[in-house]
Amino acid sequence: MEVAALAYSVISARQPDQWARFGEEIAGFCAREVPGGIALRLDERAGRLFVQPAGEDRYFASGWELRSEADFVSALAELAARGVAFTRATSAERALRHVTDMAWILDPSGNRHELSYGYVTDFARFCSPTGTRFVTGELGYGHMVLPAPQIAATRAFLIDVLGLGVSDFMIHRPLGPGGPEMRIDFMHCANGRHHSLALFEGEVPSGCVHLMVEVETIDEVGHAHDRMLAAGARMMATLGRHTNDRMISFYVATPGGFALEYGTGGRVIDWDRHAVFESTSASLWGHDFSVGFGADEQAQLADAA
Repeated sequence: MEVAALAYSVISARQPDQWARFGEEIAGFCAREVPGGIALRLDERAGRLFVQPAGEDRYFASGWELRSEADFVSALAELAARGVAFTRATSAERALRHVTDMAWILDPSGNRHELSYGYVTDFARFCSPTGTRFVTGELGYGHMVLPAPQIAATRAFLIDVLGLGVSDFMIHRPLGPGGPEMRIDFMHCANGRHHSLALFEGEVPSGCVHLMVEVETIDEVGHAHDRMLAAGARMMATLGRHTNDRMISFYVATPGGFALEYGTGGRVIDWDRHAVFESTSASLWGHDFSVGFGADEQAQLADAA
């Protein structure tokens, strides 16, 4: 199996309207009610983030795109042959996600991955309320970072079952040199986006460390940064540039209890010419996460290692 792109994410929310306001006022998404919840649009598709009413605020599922019905049927046959349990989507689940068909599986760390094909949309022109233009298309909508306390088994599962590849990795030391170590694996699918998924070696109550969306220009990042400050939203990390994918971004807290990374300038990789590496720093400059994570929260991350 080889997934083509990260198509969407599903988010559970006690008050989905909070996501609609956050999406339109800060991120520049277009929000609309759809059967089963709210769709947040970033492009001509019906939605890239789907928010479903629930009794808790958390990340729910990652939607991986297969290009055709034949690829979808082949993928399910491969899962069955490998003995990987999967569940076919209900009509309500398909309706919310706007896909022709979908099935879902769990990885060894309990993250839900949905395999889908045939996105459904009316191709209405995307009109961001803030005039923002997002980088999506064949690169997928962005990336997310998921908890993986069983990181070795989870990484192997995603490679063997979904066909993802490791772009690079780093060892996070929340208390500095000599302290506990937590690995982060950056993984890509069958397109040039540097990573569509990262695995964080630890528990995360919200089910996600952060989501990332990419915009076309640094000015659009700056305008979103201004909107965040004007709205009084909680900054989770200052503006900075990542070492591995060269993304210039900042982080803001979402209604889901995890962060949104908002960036531009991400690398597009030729995987035939790429060598896996270990990065010893998260960023070339900036990205001060202490503004968003207090001492108690940093200690909790260390305890999870």
